[in-house]
Amino acid sequence: MEYVVIGLLVVLIILVIILIIKSSGSNSMVAKMGKLETGIVKEIGDFKLDFSDYIHKDFEKLNEKIEHKLLMINEKVNERIDQNFEKTNKTFNNILERISKIDEAQKKIDGLSTEIISLQSVLTDKKTRGIFGEVNLNYILSSVFGEKNDRIYKVQYKLNNGYIADAVVFAPSPLGTIAIDSKFPLENYQKMTDRTLSKEERATAEKLFKSDVKKHIDAISSKYILLGQTTEEAIMFLPAEAIFAEINAYHPDLLNYAYSKKVWITSPTTLMSTMTIIQMILKNMERDKYAKVIHEELNKLGIEFDKYKQRWDKLARSIDTVTKDVKDIHITTEKITKRFDSISSVNIDTPKIANKEENN
Repeated sequence: MEYVVIGLLVVLIILVIILIIKSSGSNSMVAKMGKLETGIVKEIGDFKLDFSDYIHKDFEKLNEKIEHKLLMINEKVNERIDQNFEKTNKTFNNILERISKIDEAQKKIDGLSTEIISLQSVLTDKKTRGIFGEVNLNYILSSVFGEKNDRIYKVQYKLNNGYIADAVVFAPSPLGTIAIDSKFPLENYQKMTDRTLSKEERATAEKLFKSDVKKHIDAISSKYILLGQTTEEAIMFLPAEAIFAEINAYHPDLLNYAYSKKVWITSPTTLMSTMTIIQMILKNMERDKYAKVIHEELNKLGIEFDKYKQRWDKLARSIDTVTKDVKDIHITTEKITKRFDSISSVNIDTPKIANKEENN
């Protein structure tokens, strides 16, 4: 850009000089100035060529730099695109995986809904509901005490009054034999918790539900608490945790009524805990029984050891006596041996010496 400005200034100066010379009218001066003009024109032509070459080279360098920058930008863009594509691909795969899991969960939910509907249809019938409770009760007892452990519990146990308890547990004293009933009221509870019904209908169902529970408590107390055969308490097993939670949370009067009738209301969780405590008591009693036997045997072993010690002391004393006698016999034997040696060394030809020894 500087070269262009300088060239323009030179051209302007030359034009001014030419105009001055022409106006002066000197021929020699005109000739000189013509030569000068020709030289300047040539210089200007050379300048144009040099300037054109310079501009061309400058544009080439600029193009190279631009191409280099574009290549670097292209590489960065491709790298970023590859990274974003990889992340997008991973995200897409995760989405597909989650969708497949959601589909599986949906299938399980659909299957569970079908099972719940079938279970509800089963529980609507009193007989099948009783079987459901008995199966749950048997599962808990077998889980805690083992399969068919008749020494600790029995199912469908007939009492002396003719009634059959769903199960009895032969707990240790002071508890004794505990009867368990697994039937439970459900119809009025379902109405009571049905939000589609009006408040009046739900209030009526709640009263009927509490009446059903009290009747059931009375039946358990009269049937399964027998003096001389069972303990003074019985267990009302509710296989539905929701009913148990409802009674404990909102109906403490039912708990007090059951307590007055000596009936324990339990759920699967609380019954499992109760049976586990009884199992631990039985194990501790069994351990104490064996500890008592071991203690008795140790006492007997101590008595036998005292007898052994006395006999060993007597034998030791006898051994000491025999040892002393053996030592005395050994000393006597030594003396006799020395006496025989003395006798053997006697000289018969020297009677004086012999007489002297005899006097000694």
